[in-house]
Amino acid sequence: MNKKNTILYKKKEETPLMKQYNDIKNKYPDTILLFQVGDFYETFGEDAIKCSELLNIVLTKRSSIYLAGFPCHSINTYLPKLIKFGLRIAICDQLEESKKGKNIVKRGVTEIVTPGLALNDNILKTKSNNFLASVHVEKNDLGLSLLDISTGEFFLVEDNTSKILQYITHFNPSEILFQRNKKDFFDKLLKKKYHTFLIEDWIFDYSFAYEKLTLHFKTNSLKGFGINDLKLGIIASGVILSYLHDTHHFKIQHISNIRKIRKEEYLWIDDFTFRNLEIFSSINKDGISLIEIMDQTITPMGGRLLKNWISFPLINIDCIKKRHQIVLEIYENNKIRTFIRNKLKYIYDIERIISKIAIGKINPRELFTLHKSLEIIEKIRNEFLKQKSDLFIDIGNSLDKCDFISKKIIQTIEKDPPNQIEKGKGNVIVKGFSKELDEIRTLYFSQKEYLDKLLLEEQLKTKIQNIKIGYNNIFGYFFEIRRNIKKNKIPSYWIQRQTLANSERYITERLKNYESKIFSAELKIFILEKKIFIDLIDEILKDIKILQKNAKIIAKLDVLSSFSNLALENCYTKPIINKSTDLFIKDGRHPVIEKKFISKTSYIPNDIILNKSNQQILIITGPNMSGKSAILRQTAIIILMAHVGCFVPAKEAKIGLIDKIFSRVGASDNISLGESTFMVEMNETANILNNLSKRSFLILDEIGRGTSTYDGISIAKSIIEFLHEHSLRPITLFATHYHELNNMNLLFKRIKNLHVIVKKINNNIIFMRKLAPGGSEHSLGIYVAKISGMPKKIICRAKSILKQNINEKNKKEKIFSYLKEIKNLLDDK
Repeated sequence: MNKKNTILYKKKEETPLMKQYNDIKNKYPDTILLFQVGDFYETFGEDAIKCSELLNIVLTKRSSIYLAGFPCHSINTYLPKLIKFGLRIAICDQLEESKKGKNIVKRGVTEIVTPGLALNDNILKTKSNNFLASVHVEKNDLGLSLLDISTGEFFLVEDNTSKILQYITHFNPSEILFQRNKKDFFDKLLKKKYHTFLIEDWIFDYSFAYEKLTLHFKTNSLKGFGINDLKLGIIASGVILSYLHDTHHFKIQHISNIRKIRKEEYLWIDDFTFRNLEIFSSINKDGISLIEIMDQTITPMGGRLLKNWISFPLINIDCIKKRHQIVLEIYENNKIRTFIRNKLKYIYDIERIISKIAIGKINPRELFTLHKSLEIIEKIRNEFLKQKSDLFIDIGNSLDKCDFISKKIIQTIEKDPPNQIEKGKGNVIVKGFSKELDEIRTLYFSQKEYLDKLLLEEQLKTKIQNIKIGYNNIFGYFFEIRRNIKKNKIPSYWIQRQTLANSERYITERLKNYESKIFSAELKIFILEKKIFIDLIDEILKDIKILQKNAKIIAKLDVLSSFSNLALENCYTKPIINKSTDLFIKDGRHPVIEKKFISKTSYIPNDIILNKSNQQILIITGPNMSGKSAILRQTAIIILMAHVGCFVPAKEAKIGLIDKIFSRVGASDNISLGESTFMVEMNETANILNNLSKRSFLILDEIGRGTSTYDGISIAKSIIEFLHEHSLRPITLFATHYHELNNMNLLFKRIKNLHVIVKKINNNIIFMRKLAPGGSEHSLGIYVAKISGMPKKIICRAKSILKQNINEKNKKEKIFSYLKEIKNLLDDK
């Protein structure tokens, strides 16, 4: 929206209110301006039309201008809806109370809410981060920075375009910032999948960014964070801090660290593989993803950490083994496992509570939940310190004592405080904390007793028995008597204020003085409670790093205990991770598919053995629907789970360290980009073959099926040969319906054939879903069509055509055989 369009009235027609609105709107042209007018937030002009449509609220028109609004107390209902549409919202509040005789009250923007800077609980997902991203590009390299303001997590990384796009996909930011002059580049890169905001080019300056970061972290350099050499990442991070300032986020003490994403520390999984393996979402509408099975975390912090661990599995053997060992000890210790799981239920989202404290958006009830959480953490700490296990004792020692913070809260705030500090309530700060506050409360809350006493005194003085004390907003407190009372009984110090049909109302100087004290007390209670509450927050902020550290440890404990629970419920086993390049899985199962069976023993497990010496590539053949794809997927998932630190669905698993998992599974197309199924398949396969490493693991399913049979067979054979002859020898599972590939094991020593067993009983086919050595000869496509409900007439005709094709093929083979014999005879002559 340009500046011209924001003017709602011509200059000479502007009312003071609309002039104030226009002045503020012109400073924030890229936002929806919520303009407080009394008890309502109003929108005007184009903003009003848009809000009316999106929020389904009434659109009105006055003096040729559109208006739409909602009550201020409903902002937590309507604001999340606007943010979910990707809009930026500027909240303009009244900064003073309306006064008689004053034309216009002072107003100003107190907060700008954007998709990437949301703090409202109705907007945020409890078990997902809400990242704001910033990207800076120079030549062929990009710097990426990510901040979750709701938790204080701050990351940066540098890489090429494709890798940065993978990071963006993994973190799934709610909003992405980039420089204005690179709009075409980023529009093409991001394909309009994300909410974006253009930043002026001059802000993407290294010196400016470096100074922003050092000033924020109060350091002389960034060497201590290990990011000093990441120029592009530093620029992107500085842009984020600048953006926070521009959107009125000044209190950001909880952003106390910035971490480099160390690519070399994590197992690389590309976006294709995450999608193909259905890690975070299912390809099918009613399907179940892996994380839905794995996530038995109890706290929001644990849920977010689990997602992070799955996105970035470890390749440090010592760290992986430590996770496995903690899971094992919790698994074997029923008492401690039950204790942890029960206690975690009472821990709130400490990370987001800390952020609200820092930003100044915390309310008394939320702050009291921090006290409850810290009490539970202290119990967990003490319990772990009593254990015999060194690992448990280490966990206990790693948790800092926070009882002093908890005591500050409980000594200051009432046990069941309200959501807000409000005038006339006075029920946030505990009795006895402030002598001054207690005295004012006594005055304020003893109104009835004082007024009853005053009323009795007036009755005795005047001899009028039917005096009442009333109150309204016009006169305040007043005495009320019937009109038939004789005037000589009314004392001279009574001042008449109102005459009604049956009564008269009077005030006295003493009554007015008391009323003034009451009104003053109401304000003083509010001011005092607010000051005490703010002082408490300032005290807690001094220990913010301790709280953040404990929150991270609790999140880890939540994830690891959920792994132990998962293993116990589903008969998972502890995998052995070693430095070899071999893979041995005994009775592996698919953790998602097996959940569809009523009995735990219904799913047919399978063994997979791979190594670089004599069994580098397994070619798996079998009919459609026999379970080839499931076997491929489950093997990749077992490897992933092991590297995350989780136990795995297998009887035994010995896994040589893997640093990359690649997959090409399932058919898909990208019509929007004009890419066919086959083109997508080739793109994904090319990505795999161009990015192999010594420790890569590949699963390839039905490569070449998107084109003609002979082309497909040729491509599949060529890919297998390439992988076999490659110097890195990546271990590979290759599923196919091309039976022509079965003879490749005769030509290449590290290729082995497996097939899925099928039995035929009384003209019915039974899929055994069990692997056996050797290749399969039949695809049984017509049988699959039959059991899918295909009309009988079509099935019969298909059988007839198949028989005809087989006969023709046999005839051709005989002719070729005769021709070959004739050629040999001629050659002999």
